Amino acid sequence: MNGAHSLVHTLLKSGVDTCFANPGTSEMHFVAALDQIPGMRCVLGLHENVVTGMADGYFRIAGKPACTLLHCGPGLANGLANLHNARRARSGIVNIVGDQATYHRPFDAPLTADTEGWARPVSAWVRTTTASEDVGRDAAVAVQAARTAPGGIATLILPSDASWDEGGIPADPLPVPAPTAPDPHAVRQAARILREGRNVLLLLGGPAVHEEAQHQANRILQATGAKALAEQSNARVARGRGRLQLERVPYVTDIAIKALEGFEHIILVNAKAPVGFFAYPGKPSRHYSPTAEVHVLTRFEGDALAALTALADELGAPEAAIPDPGPRPEPGRGAPTPEGLARTIAALIPEGAIVADESVSFGRGFYAETHAAPPHDWIHLTGGAIGDGMPIATGAAIAGAGRRVVNIQADGSAMYTVQSLWTQAREKLPVTTIILSNRKYQILIGEYAGVGANPGPTAMNMLDLGNPDLDWVRIAGGMGVEAAQATTLEAVADLLSQSTSRNGPFLIELVI
Repeated sequence: MNGAHSLVHTLLKSGVDTCFANPGTSEMHFVAALDQIPGMRCVLGLHENVVTGMADGYFRIAGKPACTLLHCGPGLANGLANLHNARRARSGIVNIVGDQATYHRPFDAPLTADTEGWARPVSAWVRTTTASEDVGRDAAVAVQAARTAPGGIATLILPSDASWDEGGIPADPLPVPAPTAPDPHAVRQAARILREGRNVLLLLGGPAVHEEAQHQANRILQATGAKALAEQSNARVARGRGRLQLERVPYVTDIAIKALEGFEHIILVNAKAPVGFFAYPGKPSRHYSPTAEVHVLTRFEGDALAALTALADELGAPEAAIPDPGPRPEPGRGAPTPEGLARTIAALIPEGAIVADESVSFGRGFYAETHAAPPHDWIHLTGGAIGDGMPIATGAAIAGAGRRVVNIQADGSAMYTVQSLWTQAREKLPVTTIILSNRKYQILIGEYAGVGANPGPTAMNMLDLGNPDLDWVRIAGGMGVEAAQATTLEAVADLLSQSTSRNGPFLIELVI
């Protein structure tokens, strides 16, 4: 048995059964092992940033890590942006990165790089394995690190001779530490604040916005009159009927400050205190009141469900029904607007759908119009590195095992990882992509005003996606995905309805 065989056996024994791959020469023995050993689903991505984004989306829905297969340091570098997003989402991923053979590295061949140095900023765990007999052992540790709460990126770097040399030894799975139990002192402190304080905010993040945790949060809200918000960017939020009508901390600085100014106490549940996405001249970095007191109920690695349950029990809060959001909306009509598109999506997505949202500026108000949709999951761009919407939609569809994914996708960021469409076609994935085609980097036009700059024709030309216009119907067709253009909400509704009842992907170019 060589090192590559022991790697595959160890990954499978540790519960990793999906590999998102863009392989190269240094990884050929791993590729061969994947072919020879049954049990691993292998999904090809045509760019490494698609590969890492798919692994992120997979973890958010499956709740367990996949592995990636990346070619040497430059291949890892190509995937760093979506590894940054995955780190912010606290997703568990096992990166398998090939490298020069140990005896070849001193010759400084063209692909030789500081792979560990590039991996460390986005990884919770990094190791280079130089001997075939150690590959299985290190792979088991990598999976353990990826699965340790709240989820982390583990990067295992394999020189090619560690893969092809004989002497591989499969390793047994390692125990995964449980999430940190609630601190009784923190629970009592939060209960005291909720009993005595006014204008208290529960700020929810991570698993605290999953369905069961929301039910416990609702007990607290109903018993105390406190308010709740979700963090501005979330890995996965349970939404729709039967879930809390949560809004997010707003993105725009002035709006966020206004929304948070009245709160005297903020209780963090797997969240961090709200700060600006960027700095702006003359505006504060912290968006909450400078006199507000911030309290930590549970940190990122903590058990949010257990903490909220303990807090509700400490308060003696009875079971409480989630407030009814009202009737399901009707599809929008007429010219496209953010509100109309949100209502159309809420009206037509099937129960159990997954919404992958990289709508950027157009979609900031979608939550208010979609509370009465059927139960669904909503996943966000978490790290601000655009180009993750299409890959996370693709990975989520693989994890979702038939659940319809609706990817609300800005056109500029779609071009970063457009190769995702090819993987969707190849894998026949149930993904409906709605391209918001305004043919410009609209968010940057808004940011120009935010920082007080004065754009002229050269600047505006750099923010424009016309001359020539992107033809999304033809782009999608070239990737093997059927597509159509819509200019009205009625047309979007017809196309969305058709797409959700078909096998495979479909793209709607919505001209806005």
